Amino acid sequence: MATTPEVVCLKIPVPRSGISHSLRQLLAPHGLFVANAPVARFRRARTATPSPADTVTPSLHHSPLQLTLHPQDVLPEAMSWRLHEGYVRSVAWDLEGECLALGLWGPGEVITSEDPAIQPLELQCLTTVVVEHITFEPGLQQQHLRRERQMLAELLTIQRIRAGDRRLLTLLTWIARSHGQINRHGCRLSLSELNLTHRGLAELCGLTRVTVTKLLSRFRAEGRLVAVGDNDLLIPRQP
Repeated sequence: MATTPEVVCLKIPVPRSGISHSLRQLLAPHGLFVANAPVARFRRARTATPSPADTVTPSLHHSPLQLTLHPQDVLPEAMSWRLHEGYVRSVAWDLEGECLALGLWGPGEVITSEDPAIQPLELQCLTTVVVEHITFEPGLQQQHLRRERQMLAELLTIQRIRAGDRRLLTLLTWIARSHGQINRHGCRLSLSELNLTHRGLAELCGLTRVTVTKLLSRFRAEGRLVAVGDNDLLIPRQP
């Protein structure tokens, strides 16, 4: 409950040297304190009339939990979130400890680690991320499960492509369609915006980092990838 100070002025002569220590000790148990002045002012808190804000039910002040996380941070377990800014990947591990990338999520999407089908499951931040905690209601849960199944099926289809160059180019096209731009020239994406390293691309498509690096250089030399600006890449539309 809010309090406001009540000021009581007592005309007590006070030496210019200030209030004595004994006087301070005498007043302290009563919630009074003094200021060094020719007239000592004694302040005591009094109960104020409750304001409307003080009587509002606490639940009305409740706001959803929001977090800002940094690259390589992991979202708290067993919670659901709406992703407002940044990019997150969902990952698990096989029996040999190899990373399995299960999804790549961007702004506006719902992500969750509640009751995962694969354990352990981590939601790893690729970039600086802003998320808001949400209640995973049945309708939202069904929507998320459909999106999750679709994404997992698309990634598994990409990973089953035998030729490494075609597999990587298909992955880049998939990323551009989901988190980039499509225009009459082709598909445009920014690996730096998603903070996707060569290792990250390798884990998404099941290749080695060295293979990804070599293939990207070859794609640029052959014109299958075109640099646009400082960081973007364009996958030209096929005739």
